[in-house]
Amino acid sequence: MTKQIIAGGVAIGGGAPVTIQSMCNTKTEDVRATVAQIKALERSDCEIVRVTVPTMEAAKAVSAIKEQISIPLVADIHFDYRLAVEAAVRGADKIRINPGNIGGEDNVKAVVNACRTRKLPIRIGVNGGSLEKSLLAKYGKVTPEALVESAMGHIALLERFDFNDICVSVKSSDVPLNMAAYRLLHERIDYPLHLGVTEAGTPTMGLLKSAIGIGGLLCAGIGDTMRVSLTADPVEEVYAAKRILQACGIRRSGVNLVSCPTCGRTSYDMIPIAEELEKRLADCKKNITVAVMGCIVNGPGEASAADIGVAGGKGEGLIFRKGEVLYKVPQEKLVDALMEEIEKL
Repeated sequence: MTKQIIAGGVAIGGGAPVTIQSMCNTKTEDVRATVAQIKALERSDCEIVRVTVPTMEAAKAVSAIKEQISIPLVADIHFDYRLAVEAAVRGADKIRINPGNIGGEDNVKAVVNACRTRKLPIRIGVNGGSLEKSLLAKYGKVTPEALVESAMGHIALLERFDFNDICVSVKSSDVPLNMAAYRLLHERIDYPLHLGVTEAGTPTMGLLKSAIGIGGLLCAGIGDTMRVSLTADPVEEVYAAKRILQACGIRRSGVNLVSCPTCGRTSYDMIPIAEELEKRLADCKKNITVAVMGCIVNGPGEASAADIGVAGGKGEGLIFRKGEVLYKVPQEKLVDALMEEIEKL
């Protein structure tokens, strides 16, 4: 079990539930836009949010943002240690840095002292796209070993200042490499790990990469917090993370919709029904399983564990609960009938 850190009252590691993170794509100094986006993320059940802090104006905006949100705020810092110190002073709940790009040890020590005083954790963020030149020269390219060596060096630097309130990530856009780095790091440290596949892409491919790269690690018991990085509205990252956690059997977060792939026995237009139900159930908070099956012959039997479901026939369908048929419904009324039954659960 990993050590536990606390970011704004939210536990990470140490047996705590895997937390879902996202990152704003607004200009942080635009407080109104940033708060509006964070509020949308809160409604989608995001648990930790990160903002970029590239300027002193953005760092100073942290305090105004914090006053208006309910979830922990992480300040993402590159190059200028003073921005990390200012963000800490302004009320950030966690600081994300790459200790290798904010200057000498005195700069790192200043950040550590600011965080220690306020009991803020630090995430060491190692990225395949910004690996130290010395490690690229040593390994010839980005490798799992190079990513882990970079992380271990940064960890040692923080530990040198007697700071161990640490979370670590070793992200890459190469999924197998990414997974190998996290597995290797998991064997070497007991600090909590922040999982992610960087630059994963648009929702179509990005979700696939993240499901493999994050979900595969989670199924192996590796990882304490996660961000699905998508070229999309940040809210989509949260929904994707929830689906990954649900698919891994780690967290039930609303409706688990199961549907058969259809075959020659399917005698009704099932695919639009499954798609419509998925849309209408997106914000349903009930921890239930809803099944959409292709045929009356064995649909209720195959999906007997579902809390509620539908199996189609020619021009009609059966509504069933826990494998028991309730009644028949014309095809055009199947979705509405199923939604009514879900309301009763």
